[in-house]
Amino acid sequence: MLSTLHIAGIVVALGLAALWRNKSASPHNLSFWRFLQQKSAQLAGRGLPDFAQLTGFPHPKPAHILDIAHARPRPYRPFRWTYHQNMSLKKLEPDYWLELESTYLERIAQRRKLYALHGKRIMDELPGSEAASRELMEMVVQYICLRYPKQFDYDEWTSIFRNHILGSTVNIKTVHPLVFLLENVPEDFLITQEDPETGLYTLRAAVSASGVGWNMSQKIGRPLHEIHGPIPDYKEKMAFSMDRHVTFFSKMPCNKPIQRGSWGLEIGEPLYLQMDDPDWNHRKHQNPDLPLSDIYLRVDWQTLRRLPKSRAIVFNFKALFTPVTDFRNEPFVPKLLLKILLEGKKSIMEYKGTWHIEHKVIPALREWAKEQEDKGYVPKDWQERTLDEDPFYPGWEEHYPMHT
Repeated sequence: MLSTLHIAGIVVALGLAALWRNKSASPHNLSFWRFLQQKSAQLAGRGLPDFAQLTGFPHPKPAHILDIAHARPRPYRPFRWTYHQNMSLKKLEPDYWLELESTYLERIAQRRKLYALHGKRIMDELPGSEAASRELMEMVVQYICLRYPKQFDYDEWTSIFRNHILGSTVNIKTVHPLVFLLENVPEDFLITQEDPETGLYTLRAAVSASGVGWNMSQKIGRPLHEIHGPIPDYKEKMAFSMDRHVTFFSKMPCNKPIQRGSWGLEIGEPLYLQMDDPDWNHRKHQNPDLPLSDIYLRVDWQTLRRLPKSRAIVFNFKALFTPVTDFRNEPFVPKLLLKILLEGKKSIMEYKGTWHIEHKVIPALREWAKEQEDKGYVPKDWQERTLDEDPFYPGWEEHYPMHT
């Protein structure tokens, strides 16, 4: 009887023969060879699982980015009006689960430094989460190698992952999964698992280096409704009843991941900011000399998906910063955001912490909104509402061609 190793050898041999016969098809040879490597390694029990097959959610298409320093994320502007607190869930597109952009090197360096300084405030795990963490790492490895083939590759036979941006290699069979995620992917990952006694999903493992006002030591081991406790209107409008909570998460399928975004306005680009940090005091007063160029939109773009084998549910999110001065050239954005800042529910706006920059941002938005009306970019009778292009704005594709 043939062993799986023998079968894998036959697959490779047949592939080599096909390549030899079809030498003229050289542009396709490399991808075909990688396909053979993957399939033969899987047959031998060494390769990564095919997560598209396991989940029913497609693999991403390759993004042929030559230089990560010039990669730009999509311009997320998740502004809604009438503004009220809800989850605003959308279907996740296969190409945008993990999104690399020009701050990659800076963010990876920040994450490493933050972990060295703060330890379990950044990364922690509870017993029983190990399999889910490893499954998540494998899914991430497969995804980023397919989506960003010029930046990453993985050898199915040796288990070596190569990061061509950092010039590093790592054996994913021996590295700690959360450490791998911390050092290679500039996004945060929170792994939740079902409590067999309550049916509630609790936070069991995480790497999170972008918390503002919270950290992992405050959240690990807690159910989701306790994690979200301080958010205004969460209990009234967003939190599920105990029964609905259990039903939603227990029935969430692997093939329907979702996404949403939250936003705030910040001085500078604080990736990780705690209440005991001196910079937190910026939120307590309005600096009359604050340059408008120092104020940024922070968007935390979040996704939620189920892992197929462990059945854990993973939240992941990335923090993206945009100078508010960019809004001047983004149709409808100044008028819409102005409406939210002036008339948004007080408790929600206080939670977002925008007061400390409003004295600079509101006059600028008012000026830019009028300018856009005078130039004909926005009709003078336009009534503020959530844009049809939400979470983007009309015409954004012209300025971000890599995403079209």
